[in-house]
Amino acid sequence: MILDAARAQFSERGYEKASVRSIAKAAGVDSALVHHYFGTKEQVFAAAVEVAFAPAFQAPGAVEAGPPEELGERLTRFILGVWENPETRAPLLAIVRSAVNNETAAAVFRDLVTGQVLSRIARGLDLPDAELRAGLAAAQLVGTAMLRYVIKVEPLASVDLEQIVARVAPVVQGHLTADRTRPGRPGTADQAR
Repeated sequence: MILDAARAQFSERGYEKASVRSIAKAAGVDSALVHHYFGTKEQVFAAAVEVAFAPAFQAPGAVEAGPPEELGERLTRFILGVWENPETRAPLLAIVRSAVNNETAAAVFRDLVTGQVLSRIARGLDLPDAELRAGLAAAQLVGTAMLRYVIKVEPLASVDLEQIVARVAPVVQGHLTADRTRPGRPGTADQAR
């Protein structure tokens, strides 16, 4: 109840204008109760983000469940599937809007995404530059999600999801598993000659 009210307040008012008092009022409780269970506004935001972002925390498991050559497609389908679902999309929109507009909210969101999703995906890659690879794959997916679901850029916003998966998944796959020692690639031994 409190976290639902918090997500609604952060979505409607943004991180800056939402307060523990407004969250408590929306939840029909005293603000002391909010402080008791969650602490500061930042801690309330972190708890609300964690609950709302919980479906995306399953991404590392989706990545691990299958052959490496299908990793990009599995991750793309999973992340965009979370955004496609109206029940999970609304809380994600509230989080993203708050994180884009406020550095404190962005830091909370960044810590959760890094700790719960990216670092776990990177560990599963078993490559020396795995964290960079996971970050680039996430950038591709977050950018796609932002343009499709938040900004609603056409035709991306209305095109069939399968078309997006078909085009984005190979790029995500390349970020995650492409051989980084191919001749002619920046940073390879061929470039140093």
